[in-house]
Amino acid sequence: MTIRIISRPLHAVLDYVSGAVMLASPWILGFTGVDAARNVMIGLGATVLAMSMLTNYEGGIFKKIAMSTHLWGDLFIGIFLAAAPWLLFFDNEVYIPHLVIGLFSITASLLTVNTSQVKRHRSIDFVEGNLW
Repeated sequence: MTIRIISRPLHAVLDYVSGAVMLASPWILGFTGVDAARNVMIGLGATVLAMSMLTNYEGGIFKKIAMSTHLWGDLFIGIFLAAAPWLLFFDNEVYIPHLVIGLFSITASLLTVNTSQVKRHRSIDFVEGNLW
């Protein structure tokens, strides 16, 4: 059993920050000249931001994607991002940003609360059996 210690609102903040960092990292960290490394980071950064806007959680705008689907997406994005330098053969030029952000995404996906954090209460009639 995984202990889920990251709240959904915190995960939303992490999504937008990490997406922005991913988009900016080729210029900040100086790997714009490595086409595959740059394109993977920018493409997945844009995907993270789009997925965040579409997720039905506290940071979502359009709320079309279930939180569980979002977390699976984060997991697969993290796995691919962490492995991309070796899969796409740019590990001799740059790999640390992809590996670190990928592992961060994997960790966040596994440690984020998956269910709604709003407590739901059954009606008194339902609890007492007075449905009819």
